Amino acid sequence: MKFKKLTAISAALIIATVSLTGCSSNSKGDNGISKNGTLKIGMVADVGGVNDESFNQSAWEGLQKAKEDFNVEVKVIESKQASEYLTNMESLIDEGMDLVIGVGNTMKDDIKIQSENYPDQKFALVDETYDDIPENVTPILFKANEATYLAGLIAGEMTKTNNVGFIGGMQNTILETFQYGYMAGVKEANKDAKINVQYAGTFGDAAKGKSIANQMYGNNTDIILSAAGGTGLGAIEVAKEKGKYAIGVDRDQSNLAPDNVLTSALKKVNVGVYDTIKELVDGTLKGGENKVYGLKENGVGIPESTSKLVPQKVLDYVDEMVEKIKNGEIKVPATKEEYEATQK
Repeated sequence: MKFKKLTAISAALIIATVSLTGCSSNSKGDNGISKNGTLKIGMVADVGGVNDESFNQSAWEGLQKAKEDFNVEVKVIESKQASEYLTNMESLIDEGMDLVIGVGNTMKDDIKIQSENYPDQKFALVDETYDDIPENVTPILFKANEATYLAGLIAGEMTKTNNVGFIGGMQNTILETFQYGYMAGVKEANKDAKINVQYAGTFGDAAKGKSIANQMYGNNTDIILSAAGGTGLGAIEVAKEKGKYAIGVDRDQSNLAPDNVLTSALKKVNVGVYDTIKELVDGTLKGGENKVYGLKENGVGIPESTSKLVPQKVLDYVDEMVEKIKNGEIKVPATKEEYEATQK
């Protein structure tokens, strides 16, 4: 059983009483694992929810596969707003979870707070890390720029208007890796292409995504990549309505508009979540260090469904670039500075 840092004398007496009477069925052994032999994994989804057709859903899929393969107990709490993150984590900790996973970089500060409040609790954080990583936190990171670079190559090759777009959710360093990887891919394939960039300021507003996409398509943009969670679903809807092209993100989103989604920049959150739980089951999970997934680790890429709308010669070109990234011949930019250096 894990206890929050308490200073009240009454709390100290409670702890003393528990130590005398023994631990509950949810208690942990010396290694921090439930004594009843069944691991319990809790996940806090962000405001997009597990049906966002994006990274929350991908994380949920990894959790469900781990449940099936490892016979672990799982529980997911969906957050309606960011102010609920702390209390949702608290609820899972109180239920004796062996690992609490926070989905999304917006949970960075809350995970840090809880890792200090509960030093014996294991946490994982998707899409963000720290300069000084707490010993009980495992950040799960993805080289999303490598995936969006591939998508950008396709967009640059297939645009008819030489105008493509990028819609981001909330602007931050993580989302900018999507942006600059995409921009670099577009420019590598088509030096004449212009890239319209706009951030919605939210991951959970499909109407906002629809509004931005309507404006972009109305201004001669013919392909838009949306890295915006649920907000991006609105952009794909507009592409379907207007007969334009869209590029999905995180998951293969071609099912949302099979005739309009050219490809998707896959960030395989399901793989990262699954691997992290597997390491917990195996007893090899290490806190205090990053787990990073790129093309080499099969943690990012584009889906097979891409071949439905994209010509084979373009796919062959993308495959060539994949090998160059894997062998280090191409370093995909992840920041504005790195991107600008490639354009000189």
